[in-house]
Amino acid sequence: MDILWLNQSDVKGVLDMSSTLLAVESGFREHGLNKVQMPPKSYLYFKKHNGDLRTMPSFMEEQDIAGVKIVNVHPENREKGLPTVMAVVVLNSTETGAPLAIMDGSYLTDMRTGASGGVAAKYLARPDSNVVGMVGLGDQARTQLCALSKVMDIEEVKITCRKPSSCDAFVKEMQPFANCDFAKKDSIKEVCDCDILVTTTPVRNPIVMSEWVQEGTHINAIGADAMGKQELDSSLLKRSKVVVDDIIQASHSGEINVPVSSGIFSKTDIYAELGEVVAGIKPGRESDEEITIFDSTGLAVQDLVTANMVYEKALEKGMGKKLELF
Repeated sequence: MDILWLNQSDVKGVLDMSSTLLAVESGFREHGLNKVQMPPKSYLYFKKHNGDLRTMPSFMEEQDIAGVKIVNVHPENREKGLPTVMAVVVLNSTETGAPLAIMDGSYLTDMRTGASGGVAAKYLARPDSNVVGMVGLGDQARTQLCALSKVMDIEEVKITCRKPSSCDAFVKEMQPFANCDFAKKDSIKEVCDCDILVTTTPVRNPIVMSEWVQEGTHINAIGADAMGKQELDSSLLKRSKVVVDDIIQASHSGEINVPVSSGIFSKTDIYAELGEVVAGIKPGRESDEEITIFDSTGLAVQDLVTANMVYEKALEKGMGKKLELF
């Protein structure tokens, strides 16, 4: 029996942001309609190495596809010349359970997470939004901006960074994609003066204060993806419409996890899961004055629909290598 192996070059060859946005939006919709099986992601914590390993299985019933992603997060890898996030995705036959494909999941993770921010902005940001503020300028910031550029007309991107060279590199790389003006700011407070704020940092203490965020802002809170991480001032959540990707995951490891554990914020304060908004079960933004927050932890169904799309395109193009299992 053969398994299709797709390396990162193969995945990049077939995965673009426009198609990823469509796939991820469909995944959220099915999640909102309760047509998926998706246990919460499970964690192994490597405290000695300041890292963790996560497994993320899912099954989409109507599309009849299933698989699992195994992914790490090791912030100190950057100093070792390694990616901080590395992953593989395994697709399985629902008929026999046999593995169909194994593919690089690192680039796929960046793309599908960026797409989730684009989908969230589509439903939760003001339609006239055109100024983006970015806190954090790593790989995830790049795909977030790519996705936003597909769903809105960006006129300006405000950024800040401790290293001027990092700001310069970000602008040089992203200018062709966003096709807009970039403004370097001296502080996070200045960056918060925007229509859509994107946070992609691994911090464990809030760096965005409530008083810096004006009415009508939409926030994609991406960085908090494990217990103890938090980017936003807890009081900001209390004055906002909070939409999570998954209530169980977000309560355990999303932006709301610290405020929930400390009693400042409650699960009952959550307005909706994004899938409910995408499926039309609940409305998204209802006024220009609302502050909306999307708390993204990353769903296994996002990986599954994206990986399945990659798999089908690779088969059409004859890409990848066939490996014998037995």
